[in-house]
This record gives sequence, C-alpha cells and structure tokens, in this order.
Amino acid sequence: MAPKTVTVPEYQETDQVTLDPKTTALVIVDMQNDFVKEGGRLVVPAAAATVPAIARLLKRAREHQVTVAYTQDSHLPGDPEFPIWGEHCLVGTWGWEIVEELKPEPGDFIFPKRRYDGFYGTNMEHDLRVKGVQNLIVTGTVANICVLHTAGSAALRWFHIIVPKDGVSALNDFDMESALRQIHFLYRGIITTCDGIQFA
Repeated sequence: MAPKTVTVPEYQETDQVTLDPKTTALVIVDMQNDFVKEGGRLVVPAAAATVPAIARLLKRAREHQVTVAYTQDSHLPGDPEFPIWGEHCLVGTWGWEIVEELKPEPGDFIFPKRRYDGFYGTNMEHDLRVKGVQNLIVTGTVANICVLHTAGSAALRWFHIIVPKDGVSALNDFDMESALRQIHFLYRGIITTCDGIQFA
C-alpha cells in the first residue's frame, strides 16, 4: 500500500499555564527502562530526550508539594499483550523499573497497570480524589497509547488535562501529532510545555 500524506488539523498550544498545586497532580506515564533506555525491550527512540524536561517539571512540582503519581506498565509471563508488542515490562525485571532520573520518592503514588489506561484496574481515581486533585498534568510515553488512554480516561472522569508536548514521546510524528490533537480537540486538554507549567 502506498504511503498517504495527511494534514493534522490545527490545535491550540498555550505558552504558559498556572495551576493550583493543592488541586494538581503530575502523572508520569510508563517512563520505564524497557521503553526509555538503551537495551530496553520496547524502546521509544524519542523517550530519552523527554527525560530532562520531565525532570525539571518534577523538581518544580515537588518544590510546590504537588501530588506526584506514576503509572508502571506491569506484566506477568504469558500476558495477552505480548503477541501484540512482544514481552516487555515483566514485573521485577530491570526493564520494568522506572528510570533512575525520574525515580519515585516516599509519598508518591505508583500505580502498576496491566493495560494502556492508567485508571483501568487501579486505585488511581480514588487516590487522586482523596487528595482533592482536579488538574492532571500527563507526561510520559507512548503519546498515542498509554498517555492518550490515560489522559482520555481522566477527562471522562472530569479531570482537567494538561499535556506538555516536550514531556511526551511517540514512535513517529504522526502518532505524536494525532494524539496531541485528540487530547486538545476531544478532551479539551491544554497543550503546553514542561517549562510553561507554573504553580501558584
């Protein structure tokens, strides 16, 4: 089949957004060795480049006592996802671990998940509601898979979504742009940058 060229419909990008730290959570999606680091089983080539920007945002979030949550892709041998993607993120392996540069600290939430959506089969909604969270900053990988499904699931629960485009990664430009457009158009998410997010 011959390749097709498509035009991504325009979506708005916001230079700066200021959020209340008391009602905001930073969600870091699947930034694990198998997806990010050389030698990983399912490396997203662009993922490593997002680590410094996410790390800056994470540092600023911690300084303002923003709730920090991680999703962690977590599979057991024979998982039904493996025929689709190959074996990856086996619980207890190096590839399953969150990358050192973004490692969780005591008090952070870690939500192991079996599927793309960070809310599916986890306590994520309950724990965020108890903390009074209304705004979700969603970072991580992969933009059109676990990031998109987690952001969409959050929006369907009426969380307000903010996605810094330099804090997410995809396997190609089409997947990246279509995911960002979907988040903005369908879920009314704010598309910005990691440095464009401030807390006050």
